Amino acid sequence: MKKKLLRITILIIAVILLFPIPLRYKDGGTVEYKAILYSVTDYHSLNGVDGYNTGIEIKVLGITIYENTTFKDK
Repeated sequence: MKKKLLRITILIIAVILLFPIPLRYKDGGTVEYKAILYSVTDYHSLNGVDGYNTGIEIKVLGITIYENTTFKDK
């Protein structure tokens, strides 16, 4: 009985830590998928009248492990 309860508890904790919540920003289309352990940001933000920024940023435990953002002219 204790092993089954332990497995269920571990599964619930893993779901809470790994399940992302999408956050949409009003800057042109940026979406951030944020969980407790990681976050993935898909940039598409307007940058004045010149153009917009695009790219992806991945963070694990608050440390950026991948960033690929570029500026595109109109």
